[in-house]
Amino acid sequence: MTGDALYEVRNLKRAYGTQTVLDAEHLVIPERSVVGFVGPNGSGKSTLLRILAFLDTPSGGSLWFGGRTFWNGGDGDAEGRGSEMSLENARSEVTLLLQEPYLLKRSVFENVAYGLRVRGGLSGEEMRERVFGGLRTVGLDPERFASRAWYQLSGGEAQRVALASRLVLRPRALLLDEPTASVDVQSAARIKEAALRARDEWGTTLVVVSHDILWLNEVADEVVHFYGGKIIGVGPENLVSGPWGEEAGGMVLRRLTDGQILRAVRPPGGVSTEAVAAVDPGSLLLALSLPEGISARNALRCSVAQMLYENGTGRVLVKVAAGGLSLTARLTAEAVRELGLHPGQEVLTIVKATAFRWL
Repeated sequence: MTGDALYEVRNLKRAYGTQTVLDAEHLVIPERSVVGFVGPNGSGKSTLLRILAFLDTPSGGSLWFGGRTFWNGGDGDAEGRGSEMSLENARSEVTLLLQEPYLLKRSVFENVAYGLRVRGGLSGEEMRERVFGGLRTVGLDPERFASRAWYQLSGGEAQRVALASRLVLRPRALLLDEPTASVDVQSAARIKEAALRARDEWGTTLVVVSHDILWLNEVADEVVHFYGGKIIGVGPENLVSGPWGEEAGGMVLRRLTDGQILRAVRPPGGVSTEAVAAVDPGSLLLALSLPEGISARNALRCSVAQMLYENGTGRVLVKVAAGGLSLTARLTAEAVRELGLHPGQEVLTIVKATAFRWL
Protein backbone atom coordinates (compact mmCIF):
# COMPACT_ATOMS: atom_id res chain seq x y z
CA MET A 1 0.00 0.00 0.00
CA THR A 2 1.07 3.57 -0.62
CA GLY A 3 -0.03 6.96 0.69
CA ASP A 4 0.28 9.04 3.82
CA ALA A 5 -0.37 7.26 7.09
CA LEU A 6 -3.72 7.87 8.75
CA TYR A 7 -2.88 5.57 11.66
CA GLU A 8 0.47 4.39 12.94
CA VAL A 9 1.05 2.27 16.03
CA ARG A 10 4.31 1.27 17.69
CA ASN A 11 4.67 -1.19 20.56
CA LEU A 12 0.98 -0.71 21.35
CA LYS A 13 -0.14 -2.86 24.26
CA ARG A 14 -3.38 -3.58 26.09
CA ALA A 15 -3.42 -5.59 29.28
CA TYR A 16 -6.12 -6.58 31.73
CA GLY A 17 -4.40 -7.22 35.02
CA THR A 18 -1.49 -9.53 34.30
CA GLN A 19 -2.88 -10.72 30.95
CA THR A 20 -1.64 -8.94 27.81
CA VAL A 21 -4.27 -9.26 25.07
CA LEU A 22 -2.56 -6.99 22.52
CA ASP A 23 1.11 -6.39 21.74
CA ALA A 24 1.28 -4.77 18.29
CA GLU A 25 4.89 -3.97 17.41
CA HIS A 26 4.28 -1.77 14.35
CA LEU A 27 1.42 -1.12 11.95
CA VAL A 28 0.78 1.64 9.41
CA ILE A 29 -2.69 2.18 7.90
CA PRO A 30 -2.54 4.61 4.94
CA GLU A 31 -5.15 7.20 4.04
CA ARG A 32 -7.84 6.02 1.59
CA SER A 33 -7.00 2.34 2.14
CA VAL A 34 -9.04 -0.70 3.12
CA VAL A 35 -7.24 -2.86 5.69
CA GLY A 36 -8.57 -6.15 7.03
CA PHE A 37 -7.86 -7.70 10.43
CA VAL A 38 -8.15 -11.49 10.73
CA GLY A 39 -7.30 -14.07 13.35
CA PRO A 40 -8.91 -16.48 15.80
CA ASN A 41 -11.10 -15.27 18.64
CA GLY A 42 -9.01 -13.63 21.34
CA SER A 43 -6.13 -12.81 18.97
CA GLY A 44 -6.26 -9.04 19.66
CA LYS A 45 -7.84 -7.74 16.45
CA SER A 46 -11.05 -6.37 18.02
CA THR A 47 -9.05 -4.90 20.90
CA LEU A 48 -6.94 -2.93 18.44
CA LEU A 49 -10.08 -1.89 16.54
CA ARG A 50 -11.55 -0.37 19.71
CA ILE A 51 -8.30 1.49 20.39
CA LEU A 52 -8.31 2.83 16.82
CA ALA A 53 -11.91 3.98 17.44
CA PHE A 54 -10.70 5.82 20.58
CA LEU A 55 -13.09 3.78 22.72
CA ASP A 56 -10.37 1.95 24.65
CA THR A 57 -7.08 3.15 26.10
CA PRO A 58 -3.82 1.24 25.52
CA SER A 59 -1.69 0.16 28.45
CA GLY A 60 1.47 1.27 26.68
CA GLY A 61 3.00 2.21 23.36
CA SER A 62 2.25 4.96 20.86
CA LEU A 63 -0.54 5.84 18.45
CA TRP A 64 -0.59 8.57 15.82
CA PHE A 65 -3.67 9.60 13.88
CA GLY A 66 -3.55 11.93 10.90
CA GLY A 67 0.02 12.93 11.75
CA ARG A 68 -0.95 13.97 15.26
CA THR A 69 0.08 12.30 18.49
CA PHE A 70 -2.75 10.66 20.36
CA TRP A 71 -0.86 8.41 22.74
CA ASN A 72 2.91 8.47 23.11
CA GLY A 73 4.42 5.81 25.27
CA GLY A 74 7.90 7.26 25.06
CA ASP A 75 9.07 5.11 22.14
CA GLY A 76 11.18 7.97 20.87
CA ASP A 77 9.38 8.49 17.57
CA ALA A 78 6.89 11.24 18.40
CA GLU A 79 9.09 14.07 17.21
CA GLY A 80 7.70 15.73 14.11
CA ARG A 81 4.29 14.09 14.45
CA GLY A 82 2.46 17.30 15.37
CA SER A 83 0.66 18.29 18.53
CA GLU A 84 -1.35 15.96 20.73
CA MET A 85 -4.95 15.42 19.73
CA SER A 86 -8.01 15.61 21.95
CA LEU A 87 -10.27 12.62 22.44
CA GLU A 88 -13.30 14.64 21.30
CA ASN A 89 -11.64 15.72 18.05
CA ALA A 90 -10.46 12.20 17.26
CA ARG A 91 -13.87 10.66 17.87
CA SER A 92 -15.51 13.19 15.55
CA GLU A 93 -13.40 11.85 12.65
CA VAL A 94 -13.83 8.13 13.34
CA THR A 95 -16.92 5.92 13.55
CA LEU A 96 -17.31 2.24 14.48
CA LEU A 97 -19.94 -0.27 13.32
CA LEU A 98 -20.24 -3.31 15.58
CA GLN A 99 -21.22 -6.83 14.59
CA GLU A 100 -24.65 -6.55 16.23
CA PRO A 101 -26.19 -3.31 14.87
CA TYR A 102 -27.81 -1.13 17.51
CA LEU A 103 -30.77 0.78 16.11
CA LEU A 104 -32.82 3.41 17.86
CA LYS A 105 -36.47 2.54 18.36
CA ARG A 106 -37.41 4.95 15.62
CA SER A 107 -37.91 4.97 11.86
CA VAL A 108 -35.14 4.09 9.44
CA PHE A 109 -34.93 7.76 8.44
CA GLU A 110 -34.40 8.89 12.04
CA ASN A 111 -31.80 6.20 12.64
CA VAL A 112 -29.74 7.33 9.68
CA ALA A 113 -30.28 11.03 10.48
CA TYR A 114 -29.41 10.81 14.18
CA GLY A 115 -25.67 11.54 13.90
CA LEU A 116 -26.31 14.36 11.45
CA ARG A 117 -28.80 15.96 13.85
CA VAL A 118 -26.28 15.77 16.70
CA ARG A 119 -23.67 17.53 14.59
CA GLY A 120 -26.15 20.08 13.24
CA GLY A 121 -25.70 22.52 10.39
CA LEU A 122 -28.01 20.95 7.82
CA SER A 123 -31.36 22.24 6.62
CA GLY A 124 -34.35 19.91 6.40
CA GLU A 125 -33.90 19.41 2.67
CA GLU A 126 -30.16 18.84 3.05
CA MET A 127 -30.87 16.31 5.79
CA ARG A 128 -33.34 14.42 3.60
CA GLU A 129 -30.93 14.41 0.68
CA ARG A 130 -28.06 13.09 2.82
CA VAL A 131 -30.18 10.38 4.46
CA PHE A 132 -31.71 9.22 1.17
CA GLY A 133 -28.25 9.16 -0.40
CA GLY A 134 -26.95 7.04 2.47
CA LEU A 135 -29.74 4.51 2.04
CA ARG A 136 -29.11 4.29 -1.69
CA THR A 137 -25.41 3.70 -1.04
CA VAL A 138 -26.19 0.55 0.96
CA GLY A 139 -28.73 -0.64 -1.61
CA LEU A 140 -31.96 0.28 0.22
CA ASP A 141 -34.64 2.19 -1.71
CA PRO A 142 -35.35 5.29 0.46
CA GLU A 143 -38.92 5.53 -0.82
CA ARG A 144 -39.59 2.06 0.57
CA PHE A 145 -37.36 2.00 3.66
CA ALA A 146 -37.14 5.54 5.09
CA SER A 147 -40.51 5.35 6.86
CA ARG A 148 -40.14 1.78 8.13
CA ALA A 149 -39.83 1.11 11.84
CA TRP A 150 -36.65 -0.40 13.21
CA TYR A 151 -38.40 -3.70 14.04
CA GLN A 152 -39.59 -4.18 10.45
CA LEU A 153 -36.08 -4.87 9.16
CA SER A 154 -34.34 -8.18 8.53
CA GLY A 155 -30.91 -8.76 10.03
CA GLY A 156 -29.15 -7.83 6.79
CA GLU A 157 -31.32 -4.73 6.32
CA ALA A 158 -30.66 -3.60 9.91
CA GLN A 159 -26.91 -3.95 9.35
CA ARG A 160 -27.13 -1.89 6.17
CA VAL A 161 -29.19 0.83 7.91
CA ALA A 162 -26.57 0.96 10.67
CA LEU A 163 -23.85 1.27 8.03
CA ALA A 164 -25.78 4.05 6.25
CA SER A 165 -25.98 5.97 9.54
CA ARG A 166 -22.16 5.94 9.66
CA LEU A 167 -21.62 6.66 5.98
CA VAL A 168 -23.74 9.84 5.98
CA LEU A 169 -21.25 11.32 8.45
CA ARG A 170 -18.51 10.90 5.83
CA PRO A 171 -15.93 9.95 8.46
CA ARG A 172 -12.22 10.05 7.92
CA ALA A 173 -12.01 6.48 9.22
CA LEU A 174 -14.76 3.86 9.24
CA LEU A 175 -14.11 0.82 11.43
CA LEU A 176 -16.22 -2.31 10.86
CA ASP A 177 -16.38 -5.28 13.24
CA GLU A 178 -17.67 -8.43 11.48
CA PRO A 179 -19.91 -6.47 9.08
CA THR A 180 -21.01 -9.56 7.13
CA ALA A 181 -21.67 -11.88 10.06
CA SER A 182 -25.17 -13.40 9.89
CA VAL A 183 -26.19 -11.46 6.77
CA ASP A 184 -27.27 -12.85 3.40
CA VAL A 185 -25.10 -12.87 0.28
CA GLN A 186 -26.86 -9.82 -1.19
CA SER A 187 -26.30 -7.77 1.98
CA ALA A 188 -22.63 -8.80 2.08
CA ALA A 189 -22.21 -7.62 -1.52
CA ARG A 190 -23.97 -4.31 -0.78
CA ILE A 191 -21.80 -3.72 2.28
CA LYS A 192 -18.69 -4.25 0.14
CA GLU A 193 -19.93 -1.84 -2.53
CA ALA A 194 -20.84 0.82 0.06
CA ALA A 195 -17.46 0.53 1.80
CA LEU A 196 -15.53 0.93 -1.45
CA ARG A 197 -17.69 3.86 -2.50
CA ALA A 198 -16.91 5.64 0.79
CA ARG A 199 -13.21 5.16 0.09
CA ASP A 200 -13.42 6.25 -3.55
CA GLU A 201 -15.80 9.22 -3.20
CA TRP A 202 -15.02 10.65 0.24
CA GLY A 203 -11.50 9.38 0.89
CA THR A 204 -12.60 7.33 3.90
CA THR A 205 -10.09 4.85 5.31
CA LEU A 206 -11.65 1.52 6.29
CA VAL A 207 -10.45 -1.01 8.85
CA VAL A 208 -12.45 -4.25 8.83
CA VAL A 209 -12.38 -7.14 11.30
CA SER A 210 -13.84 -10.26 9.73
CA HIS A 211 -13.80 -14.06 9.86
CA ASP A 212 -15.05 -14.09 6.26
CA ILE A 213 -11.56 -14.41 4.79
CA LEU A 214 -12.54 -14.67 1.14
CA TRP A 215 -14.92 -11.67 1.30
CA LEU A 216 -12.22 -9.68 3.07
CA ASN A 217 -9.52 -10.56 0.55
CA GLU A 218 -11.86 -9.34 -2.18
CA VAL A 219 -12.39 -5.91 -0.62
CA ALA A 220 -9.17 -5.15 1.29
CA ASP A 221 -5.91 -3.67 0.00
CA GLU A 222 -4.05 -5.54 2.73
CA VAL A 223 -5.04 -8.20 5.27
CA VAL A 224 -3.27 -8.19 8.64
CA HIS A 225 -3.11 -11.49 10.57
CA PHE A 226 -3.26 -11.62 14.36
CA TYR A 227 -2.43 -14.47 16.70
CA GLY A 228 -1.87 -14.44 20.45
CA GLY A 229 -2.24 -10.66 20.60
CA LYS A 230 0.50 -10.09 18.03
CA ILE A 231 0.62 -9.19 14.35
CA ILE A 232 2.08 -12.25 12.64
CA GLY A 233 1.91 -11.29 8.98
CA VAL A 234 0.29 -9.32 6.19
CA GLY A 235 -1.52 -10.86 3.22
CA PRO A 236 -3.59 -14.02 2.79
CA GLU A 237 -2.39 -16.81 5.06
CA ASN A 238 -3.72 -20.11 6.39
CA LEU A 239 -3.57 -20.93 10.10
CA VAL A 240 -3.60 -24.60 11.04
CA SER A 241 -4.12 -25.42 14.71
CA GLY A 242 -3.62 -28.72 16.56
CA PRO A 243 -3.88 -31.19 18.07
CA TRP A 244 -0.55 -32.31 16.64
CA GLY A 245 1.03 -35.69 17.24
CA GLU A 246 4.66 -36.78 17.02
CA GLU A 247 5.88 -38.90 14.11
CA ALA A 248 9.22 -40.49 13.34
CA GLY A 249 11.65 -38.72 11.06
CA GLY A 250 11.32 -35.25 12.58
CA MET A 251 7.68 -34.81 11.61
CA VAL A 252 4.44 -33.95 13.37
CA LEU A 253 0.99 -34.87 12.12
CA ARG A 254 -2.58 -33.67 12.43
CA ARG A 255 -5.39 -36.16 11.86
CA LEU A 256 -8.43 -34.79 10.03
CA THR A 257 -11.95 -35.91 10.87
CA ASP A 258 -12.21 -37.83 7.58
CA GLY A 259 -9.13 -39.93 8.43
CA GLN A 260 -6.62 -38.04 6.27
CA ILE A 261 -3.31 -36.92 7.78
CA LEU A 262 -1.55 -33.56 7.41
CA ARG A 263 2.20 -33.58 8.09
CA ALA A 264 4.63 -30.77 8.93
CA VAL A 265 8.31 -30.59 9.77
CA ARG A 266 8.84 -30.35 13.52
CA PRO A 267 10.97 -27.30 14.49
CA PRO A 268 14.23 -27.98 16.40
CA GLY A 269 12.72 -27.03 19.75
CA GLY A 270 9.60 -29.12 19.23
CA VAL A 271 5.98 -27.95 19.32
CA SER A 272 3.15 -28.29 21.80
CA THR A 273 0.09 -30.39 21.03
CA GLU A 274 -2.02 -27.27 20.43
CA ALA A 275 0.59 -25.32 18.43
CA VAL A 276 -0.47 -23.26 15.40
CA ALA A 277 1.29 -23.18 12.03
CA ALA A 278 0.90 -20.69 9.17
CA VAL A 279 0.95 -21.65 5.48
CA ASP A 280 1.09 -19.15 2.63
CA PRO A 281 -1.71 -19.71 0.06
CA GLY A 282 0.90 -19.57 -2.68
CA SER A 283 2.48 -22.73 -1.23
CA LEU A 284 -0.62 -24.81 -1.97
CA LEU A 285 -0.90 -26.63 -5.30
CA LEU A 286 -4.29 -27.84 -6.54
CA ALA A 287 -4.47 -30.77 -8.97
CA LEU A 288 -7.04 -33.18 -10.34
CA SER A 289 -4.61 -36.09 -9.93
CA LEU A 290 -1.22 -36.52 -8.31
CA PRO A 291 1.49 -35.15 -10.66
CA GLU A 292 4.53 -37.30 -11.34
CA GLY A 293 7.69 -36.52 -9.39
CA ILE A 294 5.95 -34.55 -6.61
CA SER A 295 7.90 -34.83 -3.34
CA ALA A 296 5.33 -33.12 -1.11
CA ARG A 297 4.33 -35.14 1.95
CA ASN A 298 0.71 -33.91 1.82
CA ALA A 299 -1.86 -34.59 -0.90
CA LEU A 300 -5.27 -34.08 0.67
CA ARG A 301 -8.53 -34.98 -1.02
CA CYS A 302 -10.55 -31.77 -0.80
CA SER A 303 -13.71 -30.15 -2.11
CA VAL A 304 -13.69 -26.64 -3.61
CA ALA A 305 -15.86 -24.45 -1.33
CA GLN A 306 -15.45 -20.90 -2.69
CA MET A 307 -13.59 -18.98 -5.38
CA LEU A 308 -12.99 -15.27 -5.96
CA TYR A 309 -10.49 -12.83 -7.42
CA GLU A 310 -7.96 -11.44 -4.96
CA ASN A 311 -8.17 -7.68 -4.72
CA GLY A 312 -5.29 -5.93 -6.48
CA THR A 313 -3.42 -9.00 -7.79
CA GLY A 314 -5.60 -10.60 -10.45
CA ARG A 315 -4.99 -13.98 -8.78
CA VAL A 316 -7.80 -16.30 -7.73
CA LEU A 317 -8.28 -17.39 -4.12
CA VAL A 318 -9.71 -20.90 -3.94
CA LYS A 319 -11.01 -22.15 -0.60
CA VAL A 320 -10.97 -25.93 -0.19
CA ALA A 321 -12.24 -28.08 2.66
CA ALA A 322 -11.41 -31.55 3.94
CA GLY A 323 -12.09 -33.29 7.24
CA GLY A 324 -12.96 -30.16 9.21
CA LEU A 325 -9.99 -28.19 7.82
CA SER A 326 -10.32 -25.21 5.47
CA LEU A 327 -7.39 -23.95 3.40
CA THR A 328 -7.09 -21.18 0.81
CA ALA A 329 -4.85 -21.50 -2.25
CA ARG A 330 -3.76 -18.64 -4.50
CA LEU A 331 -3.75 -19.56 -8.19
CA THR A 332 -3.39 -17.74 -11.48
CA ALA A 333 -6.56 -17.30 -13.52
CA GLU A 334 -4.94 -19.46 -16.22
CA ALA A 335 -4.41 -22.33 -13.75
CA VAL A 336 -8.05 -22.11 -12.66
CA ARG A 337 -9.21 -22.31 -16.27
CA GLU A 338 -6.91 -25.23 -17.08
CA LEU A 339 -8.19 -27.18 -14.07
CA GLY A 340 -11.78 -26.21 -14.79
CA LEU A 341 -12.31 -25.45 -11.10
CA HIS A 342 -15.79 -24.82 -9.75
CA PRO A 343 -17.44 -25.00 -6.29
CA GLY A 344 -18.15 -28.57 -5.26
CA GLN A 345 -15.37 -30.05 -7.39
CA GLU A 346 -13.08 -32.66 -5.85
CA VAL A 347 -9.36 -31.79 -6.03
CA LEU A 348 -6.05 -32.76 -4.47
CA THR A 349 -4.43 -30.08 -2.31
CA ILE A 350 -0.67 -30.59 -2.31
CA VAL A 351 1.60 -28.85 0.19
CA LYS A 352 5.12 -29.58 1.33
CA ALA A 353 5.76 -30.38 4.98
CA THR A 354 8.45 -27.68 4.95
CA ALA A 355 5.91 -24.98 4.00
CA PHE A 356 4.58 -24.69 7.56
CA ARG A 357 5.77 -21.77 9.70
CA TRP A 358 5.27 -22.27 13.42
CA LEU A 359 3.85 -19.39 15.46
